[in-house]
Amino acid sequence: MPETKYKKDEDFNEWYNEIVELADLCDKRYPIKGMNVWRPYGWKLMNHVDRQIREEMEKTNHQEVYFPLLIPESLFKKEEEHIEGFGSEVYWITHAGTNELEERWLLRPTSETAMYPMFSIWIRSHADLPLKIFQIVNTFRYETKQTRAFIRVREIHFFEAHTCHVDFEDAEKQVKEDREIADRLLKKLCMPYIFCKRPEWDKFAGAFYTISIDVLMPSGRTLQLGSIHQYQDNFSKPYEISYETEGGEHNYCHQTTYGMSERILGALIGIHGDNKGLVMPPAVAPTQVVIIPIIFKGKEKEVLDACEILSKKLAEKNIKSHVDNRDISPGTKYYDWELKGVPLRIEIGPRDLDKKEIILVRRDTGEKKSVSQDASIETITVELDNISKSLYENAKKFLDENMHRVQSVEEAKNKKGIVELPWCGNDDCALEIENILDGNTLGEPIEDDEECKKYSCPMCGKPAETWMRFAKTY
Repeated sequence: MPETKYKKDEDFNEWYNEIVELADLCDKRYPIKGMNVWRPYGWKLMNHVDRQIREEMEKTNHQEVYFPLLIPESLFKKEEEHIEGFGSEVYWITHAGTNELEERWLLRPTSETAMYPMFSIWIRSHADLPLKIFQIVNTFRYETKQTRAFIRVREIHFFEAHTCHVDFEDAEKQVKEDREIADRLLKKLCMPYIFCKRPEWDKFAGAFYTISIDVLMPSGRTLQLGSIHQYQDNFSKPYEISYETEGGEHNYCHQTTYGMSERILGALIGIHGDNKGLVMPPAVAPTQVVIIPIIFKGKEKEVLDACEILSKKLAEKNIKSHVDNRDISPGTKYYDWELKGVPLRIEIGPRDLDKKEIILVRRDTGEKKSVSQDASIETITVELDNISKSLYENAKKFLDENMHRVQSVEEAKNKKGIVELPWCGNDDCALEIENILDGNTLGEPIEDDEECKKYSCPMCGKPAETWMRFAKTY
């Protein structure tokens, strides 16, 4: 079958751009840079990811809401650190028609400043807590770097969960739950990841601390898919979000947020795709099984009926299938569905029917085998599970092989991917390493690790307090 012009292992960035276009995921020709048009297949894929997110939110008793797009400037400015963090990225609205607004509005870059004035109305008593809500909306940030579909855009498809709690300890339990939610979701997407506690200078504006969720792309750069923020009462004080305790006192709420963006699609494309196109994890594939009738003259009805019967049986097992009965060659159909990354292809022709078999082809490995019709549903179910395991294992192997724990900056210079260096806790030392490596500081591992204390910071020579991770990023 034809392959892409650019090869993934030779020129990842150009390969990525080519795949996005060939697979009809989005169209970048809209006249505002960084605001792309979602094509049907790309939007369907995003909706399947959203469905997985909604399922996780329902399991953990989050309620879905939808807040307005526009935020008044006065509300946005209530939290100084927040406005400082987003000030250069905001789109401002100054006029309604020909009338100048008395107060400027902005397109939400994220929704804290839209939601929290309402939280102060909704929450009155300890009985109103915890408050756990989420929304899936578009956010807008003026991205000045080179845009890339799904990875760096100006209009962002965004999931955000916001919670309020009686105290810091309860909010910490929510942070733990958010980590568990992220773990379940990303395992369904067959994507290994790392949690990093972001450095102070790069945490979310207004947060007490931020945990990032990062994946390693085949280019050796990391991509931050989302983040979890512990706010303490940093937002509840300016927005007056308080509650009455059982004893009649009034306390400020402690808050958290958890968010992920369409970068998930960028990671899916980059981590699993190959030189034939996308390779979709079965859990989110718009079509999990494509059934190709191999037509011979005089046998058309017999073959098509068998294809439709199989498709109906798969539907009964909640497996998404499609019978491709277009009047084109089987080879062209193979190419189209390989490009779209459909996990399994089934071929059925007259000879297969005579032998009471079907042909099964895996997208990830290209493995092709004959399967008894009687065992077809069971075999397809097993193969979809095997594909998920294989995609995850391959990506995990790549991540593990490209995470390097070293003691010196010189060692780190020669490593591709993510490096971990002993760190004394001084920001200046980490920033100096960042400059030497021409990369970015990802943050500290969230797991306790006493091993680092055997070593010294490579910059100042003081005893290390933790490891610090560095990588080139998108």
